[in-house]
Amino acid sequence: MGYRVVVAGATGNVGREMLNILAEREFPIDQLAVLASARSQGDEVEFGETGKKYKIQNIENFDPAGWDMALFAIGSDATKKHAPRFAAAGCTVIDNSSLYRMDPDVPLIVPEVNPEAIDGYKARNIIANPNCSTAQMVVALKPLHDAAGITRVVVSTYQSVSGAGKAGMDELFEQSRNIFVGDPAEPKKFTKQIAFNVIPHIDSFLDDGFTKEEWKMVVETKKILDPKIKVVATCVRVPVFVGHSEAINIEMERELSAEDAQKILREAPGIMLIDKREDGGYVTPIECVGEFATFVSRVREDPTVENGLVLWCVSDNLRKGAALNAVQIAELLGRRHLKKDS
Repeated sequence: MGYRVVVAGATGNVGREMLNILAEREFPIDQLAVLASARSQGDEVEFGETGKKYKIQNIENFDPAGWDMALFAIGSDATKKHAPRFAAAGCTVIDNSSLYRMDPDVPLIVPEVNPEAIDGYKARNIIANPNCSTAQMVVALKPLHDAAGITRVVVSTYQSVSGAGKAGMDELFEQSRNIFVGDPAEPKKFTKQIAFNVIPHIDSFLDDGFTKEEWKMVVETKKILDPKIKVVATCVRVPVFVGHSEAINIEMERELSAEDAQKILREAPGIMLIDKREDGGYVTPIECVGEFATFVSRVREDPTVENGLVLWCVSDNLRKGAALNAVQIAELLGRRHLKKDS
């Protein structure tokens, strides 16, 4: 037997990926409902290899009673309205927005890192999916933290425009085309031109000069991995359609050679180590698109600090950064708490 599953936000980038990944991983579904806002009601989406079509239902009118779980990709405002309603009806919400991530009664889960934290989901019947940049980083950090005790992380991100949704992808495409034909490349979604440029600004600025995206990486890493780890981040939007990259500097309590770190990472769940010290012996964003893994390359010792490592980390942000992690949470929830009789 399978589960009665809802995907809310099924017409967006992340919602579509959730459907793709549920099908790819053969998640046990007895009944599927796909939801979006009223403007998409009646549209159809395909699911699985058979291409079976499902009609979009209006989330406003949907009754969640009797459904097992709902994967939300609808943004914080809509989540604030609908997640408590679904949860109260007994449908566990797996939320991709930032709304509940730092709520002490809501588990923030990356299954390869802190699966046991899901056991606290019953307090609110809501489980939070972390920020896309945080998700891939903690997957890479977890095995190293277990081995040598990470004390400090300095990370610079190179985040694709898909992290800003369809509007971000459209803007990069349109600006690139306009530049080639000599037309103006005016920014709309982003604060500055993104085509052939980088923008050191994601989300709103805080009083201390950091952005909210940078703050998210700090507090979410502490909640997921270890509150004692010091983290500082600089988050940059780059002209890449899909795939986030990160340059991560790590300081540890105990010495860990680059060679030993490579061995550990090679065996770690969710990680694909591709680290050849030669031309092309590393992974770039374009190569990670459509993949489940978090890719790690360029592992090396940092000679400027004691017990330091540096590495390069790349992942498909629509997958591990959002949709895949949500589906992995659903799988974990099923295994630990919602077991169905076969």
